[in-house]
Amino acid sequence: MQFKTASGVLACTPDRLIVAGWTGRDRSAVDHHIEELAAIGVPAPSSVPLYYRCAPQLLTQAPMIQVLGDRSSGEAEPFLLKQDGVLWLGLASDHTDRALETYSVAYSKQACAKPVADMLWRFDEVADHLDTLRLQSWIREGDDWTAYQDGTLASILPLQDLITGADLQDGTAMLCGTLPAIGGVRPAGTFKMTLTDPVFGRSIDWAYSSSLLEIVS
Repeated sequence: MQFKTASGVLACTPDRLIVAGWTGRDRSAVDHHIEELAAIGVPAPSSVPLYYRCAPQLLTQAPMIQVLGDRSSGEAEPFLLKQDGVLWLGLASDHTDRALETYSVAYSKQACAKPVADMLWRFDEVADHLDTLRLQSWIREGDDWTAYQDGTLASILPLQDLITGADLQDGTAMLCGTLPAIGGVRPAGTFKMTLTDPVFGRSIDWAYSSSLLEIVS
């Protein structure tokens, strides 16, 4: 993978991928969400937060991913990468198979590619104002873009806590959890997302689409 940084291009191949789940900072809201999902058959997590292990080969910067069936959708998330002793912050989508999620969240995380934007910021540049960073996403519904997520990282557990909890080692990438979906989680074939830094007046942007594979049984 290749990433644009302020100092040039970073080329790397992460050898470990973690997808952090249940990372909302408001624990009562997290518990309520767990209960809502349990009502539709999604198993409750064994701990909160939970660090799912996935194959690093799922990370992609391709503009198109392939998914099985029409029950998947993306989630904009902060993306952390530790490479050669340096910690970087970027943007990724935890694209997830929603049908498989009712069987196993861990299996659903592994079932889909994880699109990653091609830009990174040094973590130490934003560490003192992380809560001000704004995370947004949109989905294509018909001919229109619909706001799907919008909030700041203040809604997610402090990233330093997640880094410590996951014991982030060199060569590891981690998706750090997400924000609630406006209007509820639903399938979407085209997804775009932005991470905005109001202090430095910059943003990371990415978009991708999904190609549906027929379910053959």
